[in-house]
Amino acid sequence: MNPPPDDALWSGGWYRFARRLDSPNFGPRPDAAAVDLIVLHSISLPPGRYGGDEVQALFTNSLDWSAHPYFRQIEGMQVSAHFYVRRGGELWQFVSCDQRAWHAGASRWDGRDNCNDFSVGIELEGLEGQTFEPAQYEALAGLCAAIAQRYPIRGVAGHEHVAPGRKQDPGAGFDWPLLQRSLGWHHSVFP
Repeated sequence: MNPPPDDALWSGGWYRFARRLDSPNFGPRPDAAAVDLIVLHSISLPPGRYGGDEVQALFTNSLDWSAHPYFRQIEGMQVSAHFYVRRGGELWQFVSCDQRAWHAGASRWDGRDNCNDFSVGIELEGLEGQTFEPAQYEALAGLCAAIAQRYPIRGVAGHEHVAPGRKQDPGAGFDWPLLQRSLGWHHSVFP
């Protein structure tokens, strides 16, 4: 499927209101893939610590594995998400939404495997099961609306929903009803 044309919000799959930091961890989407799913994640590095640049370093393969004992557990990982929403609502983008970011891993949604092929991955700075900040919901709702203007989004799910048993993020602390109300989308779009 050809990427949608650029407009006031998008340029080549890059959202104009996000801070761009290119990740090398991406690839092409399959030719027939329609981007119709948004997958929400939570991340903090090390777990529970906020405000540093470790997530950006992880997604750009520049994390100092010796800087914290936890980093040894993830050493060598090559992952990315399309977007990262900080606690204060700051928005970063690492991969063009026209490309396949490496965020969901082994996954399944709506009878289809390999969610990376047809989804946009959004990481929220946070810890799975914990709560998120109002500024994050505000930024997330605006971003989801912008994504849906460009791509035929049919679903929004958590990593826990596309990889049950393997992943638990964003977890019980994520307010799905708040996101639904903020977007005004039908409840069937959400898990």
